[in-house]
Amino acid sequence: MFNRFTDLILSSARKGHSDLHLCGNQPVVYRKDGQINFSHESRWSHQDVETLCRDMLNARQKEILRSRWSVDFALSIGNIRVRVSIFNTASGASLAVRLLPGAIPSIDHLNLHPSLKSISDLKAGLVLVCGTTGCGKTTTIASLLAEINTKRSAHIVTLEDPIEYRIPSVKSFVEQREVGTHVPSIERGLIDVMRADPDVIMVGELREPETIRLTLNAAESGHLVIGTLHATNMEDALYRIINSVTPDAEEYIRYQLASTISWVILQKLIYHEQDRFRVPLLAVMRGTSQIKGIIREKKLHQIENAMHTGKTEGMFTQERYLKEVIETRRKFDNPYANFRPSAEAVAPPVNDSALFDPEGRSDVPLWTLPTEETSAAPKADRRKKQVSLPLQNGDDAHYIITESDDLSEIIAQTQNHLSPKK
Repeated sequence: MFNRFTDLILSSARKGHSDLHLCGNQPVVYRKDGQINFSHESRWSHQDVETLCRDMLNARQKEILRSRWSVDFALSIGNIRVRVSIFNTASGASLAVRLLPGAIPSIDHLNLHPSLKSISDLKAGLVLVCGTTGCGKTTTIASLLAEINTKRSAHIVTLEDPIEYRIPSVKSFVEQREVGTHVPSIERGLIDVMRADPDVIMVGELREPETIRLTLNAAESGHLVIGTLHATNMEDALYRIINSVTPDAEEYIRYQLASTISWVILQKLIYHEQDRFRVPLLAVMRGTSQIKGIIREKKLHQIENAMHTGKTEGMFTQERYLKEVIETRRKFDNPYANFRPSAEAVAPPVNDSALFDPEGRSDVPLWTLPTEETSAAPKADRRKKQVSLPLQNGDDAHYIITESDDLSEIIAQTQNHLSPKK
């Protein structure tokens, strides 16, 4: 089944398909130029789909699929990088496959506005790339990181779910972390990354309130933070961040957002009749003093007008971008060139360290983890060996008490600590 799937991926890459869908006893479905099409000559049975899933998944991914009923991952098949989502449907297991470029396209090759290259010069601030699912947010961010990577020396750390584009270190030192593989959650990753000496932090998606809070903290602490956000317009994007907290914390997060915002890029793909392929339609907002004031004062309904008047500062509404950029541009790069079957430009080796438990949890307090001695001891003896130790802090002592502790032993320790020293 995997060989059959490989042939399908290679064929789709040659034909310029952006997505594939496999579902039992259904025709293979593919997306081209944003349109869904059916391949009636190709059909997979329920058993075929399930066999393919078993062939592709490792033990951890199989467990996630079994318990959560869905799993997302990325891998290289026949020299083509793909992102795969497996989930449960009324027709059984189903796959959604996104074909990715073997090498990260440049900002120019993606037909993005050249002003986006200046983002690579930023040393701090928050950059958001917004849009709906499938509009190319991840690819745009990858091109921004590649621009930084080839231009200046920096430490780039990414938090992704999953890792779609593998980025080699060029002038920058790049470390990529995948949720569920290298870090248990985006939130844990954002806490850890602050101790990793980063210059640039990429956050795969700002979805949960805690992720948004930690992302703003990272930007406020002097890092360049680039992230994606699902939003359909500029006002919606800003509201999603501001409304992610309770009303009593709203003012604080508005001021925090106003002080850190540098760029907000809203992106969607539209079909270009003349060239017969899709091109990105952008709206661009810059963190000018006027925009920051609007955010602080919560007058987000004025954002559109501020973007109209901010033309000289590099801002575009989608309507003006369509008229002044897309309709006046003489030549667009054909996006199919990005998906030609070719070896990945870089395929860094994957190393699974034995230091880390792939099933480990991040919410287990350290003091409840058994030591080698207690792990090896018979269950009946462990209760006696687990003694809560005092944590010294000046003249004070704090005790951590677990259910298995011997109360008389705790009392004896306390009396020894409190008794006057001779």
